[in-house]
Amino acid sequence: MATKNRRTFSCSECSHITPAYAGRCSRCNAWNTIHEVAAAAVQRQPAVGRVQLTSLVDVPSDDVDRWPSGIGELDRVLGGGVVPGSVILVGGEPGVGKSTLTLQLAAAVGAQGARAGYVCGEESPRQVRMRASRLGLAEAPVLLLSGGSLDESLAAAEGQLDLLIVDSVQAVDVEGLDTRTGGPAQVAEAGARVVQFAKSTGVSVVLTGHVTKSGEIAGPRLLEHLVDVVLYFEGDRDGMFRILRAVKNRFGAADEVGVFEMTAQGLRSVENPGMAFIEADSRGASGCAATAVLEGSRALAVEVQALTVQSFLASPRRVASGIESARLHLLLAVLARRGGVNAAGLDVVATVAGGLRVRDPAADLAVLFALASAVRDKPLPADTAFLGEIALSGTIRSVPASTRRLAELGRAGFRRCVGPQAMEAPAGIEVVGVRTVRDALASVFGTGS
Repeated sequence: MATKNRRTFSCSECSHITPAYAGRCSRCNAWNTIHEVAAAAVQRQPAVGRVQLTSLVDVPSDDVDRWPSGIGELDRVLGGGVVPGSVILVGGEPGVGKSTLTLQLAAAVGAQGARAGYVCGEESPRQVRMRASRLGLAEAPVLLLSGGSLDESLAAAEGQLDLLIVDSVQAVDVEGLDTRTGGPAQVAEAGARVVQFAKSTGVSVVLTGHVTKSGEIAGPRLLEHLVDVVLYFEGDRDGMFRILRAVKNRFGAADEVGVFEMTAQGLRSVENPGMAFIEADSRGASGCAATAVLEGSRALAVEVQALTVQSFLASPRRVASGIESARLHLLLAVLARRGGVNAAGLDVVATVAGGLRVRDPAADLAVLFALASAVRDKPLPADTAFLGEIALSGTIRSVPASTRRLAELGRAGFRRCVGPQAMEAPAGIEVVGVRTVRDALASVFGTGS
């Protein structure tokens, strides 16, 4: 009886098990991540006599069978299509389009003759029907599962479906746990049961998940370790474009991205997003600079925008959207120290057009020129782009895949690019090689500006 009533606690970040509550996890040192879980959720019976030893050379090396989802950009991110028996986790902010994408996926799979099911965890079947009608999918051959727990939904799907969508993993109830629905223990156990179901039956499962304020999928990180593919949906809810980014993929390349446009009929794949993140009307305006970033195997031409105004605060504000805040502070410091353009006493706002989040350091030079243009209130040449990573010393470092980036900028209409001296100029675009930030500023603004 003592074992049955024993209290057990688990860390939602690293899944460390402890018999007592603590304010900070002793393994990962994270604060306020210890939560009580049911003892049954952490007890496992030892498996005896089921381990098989197999030589690596004896394992079949057949290619992974895939079936296309019917959505071009989704297939690109997944590496060619959905793998039978795989578990895909899609996370994103509320309203970004997770449910729209998964419903379109279910309808596309059903149209190909496969059997698709949709677990209505957050919405009723009537609400899902209304959304399908808005998307023009009211007659799609999709089975809706509702009114039961996750275990009942999995039992109903076994042998009846080829694809199961669970919307969302935080909204379904797991039997046998006394914790609240959506809690760390429930989410972790739901992920474990879904993975076991998918591997044993060959049914592909797509989970949608909420994200926290920091942009990570809510719940224990164990969930991301369990699944085969982790996709993040990014973009401004009020904007047109959405980015689907793969951060983990056991069957393809990570960091691959797909570009979608939100329309009245749902999400539409943007096969050639050359001008999707360039504001044509802003060319020649102060504070606007273009560059090309690598997202997986794709080069995208993007526009960085900056605005500076006089600050009436003791500490001027620094606001970054689509750019890491620490990177913005670093570039402001380099611009002041190595370039002679000081933003002290000014509020600074920097953003990336289209809602894209830029992590590529090759965009440093474009951000720096956008800031310098905003501080001086001088527009940059409309046909000029900027490429290069900036060091603290003010030198401009070379960037990988420069030829592919320059080719994308050429397709976007740019005829000149300022960047490191090592870049080779492809046909149709002139490269202005510079060594330092000061040299780069002089090549555009002139030595006397």
